[in-house]
Amino acid sequence: MKRIIIAALPCLLASQAQAFTQDTHKRIVVDAVAYMQAHPDTTQYGRLVQYASQAGLTVDQLAERLGQGAYDVDDFEDTYLCGAVTGDCVRAPLWGTLSSIVSYSSYWHFQNHTQGPDAHGNDFGGYNYDKLTVWGDVDNLAASWLKGDHLDDGPGGKGGWFGDDSEYNSYGLTEAHYRQGSTSNYGMYQDFETMPFQPIDNLAQYWYGRYLANHSVDALGFSLHSTDLLQPHHTWTTSALNHSGWESWVRDYYDSEQLASDNLVTAALDDFDSIAVDEDDIRPLLTQGGSLSYSQGGLVLNSKDHNERVMVGRIVVPHAIAMVVKVLNHAMQR
Repeated sequence: MKRIIIAALPCLLASQAQAFTQDTHKRIVVDAVAYMQAHPDTTQYGRLVQYASQAGLTVDQLAERLGQGAYDVDDFEDTYLCGAVTGDCVRAPLWGTLSSIVSYSSYWHFQNHTQGPDAHGNDFGGYNYDKLTVWGDVDNLAASWLKGDHLDDGPGGKGGWFGDDSEYNSYGLTEAHYRQGSTSNYGMYQDFETMPFQPIDNLAQYWYGRYLANHSVDALGFSLHSTDLLQPHHTWTTSALNHSGWESWVRDYYDSEQLASDNLVTAALDDFDSIAVDEDDIRPLLTQGGSLSYSQGGLVLNSKDHNERVMVGRIVVPHAIAMVVKVLNHAMQR
């Protein structure tokens, strides 16, 4: 099966993407810090200045570092899928160099609002090919390519017909980190086409917990990759349906269409609840962001019209920035 479809894969998968481009992820975080600087009376900007100083950074340097953290999550080498026959474990598909997919790590970056609770007990699950309600060519071809492949569970774990070539133990490390109070068993991860990946809010919560433990700038930046929740493809949950074209459009028109204008961010902040100072769990806020992109962004899955993309972009981008401001406000109080 894999050899038969390999010739067709580059053409279709050249358009696959991992949500907002990495540059856009970084820009959203930098713009959130700039918004706080412009509105010190309504944000925790004063504490942000103190935090930057304690880290030996200027505010601009802190914004750059936090933004880089949000950018870097797409490059994590933490998720390996292993061949059902060969047993070889790899972090990206053979056609990955021909597409904008970074690695299999991107499958942790979804929160499926088309379904209810998942097999783990999360209120919304992550990517699960078997549970998709919207999908396209990329989803189908990836599932065909990875049919029967399993998540790397370390040396001595599940192998292929010809051995066990474990590289990382993605189940024992990555999945365990992103479990965040839900339940799991390895049987869930033995066939890609039915794998219930943990949702991105659990990823963000894991890294935010690391921030709370040691006030790490990098961990806080990693948690801010959660702006994927404002990318509609990641709440409708599909790797296809204009996914790449939309993310490229956001990057290209971010400034000229004023997607991050100050007044839009101010209005967006009113749509989010603040996190109580003594609360450690930021996931309810993040799920609010996911619910908003799901309710407002379905149009971009089916339309390439510029004006329609502007309409959606001027909703989801300022809300992504506002969500980061809310998280940073909470973080600075902790």
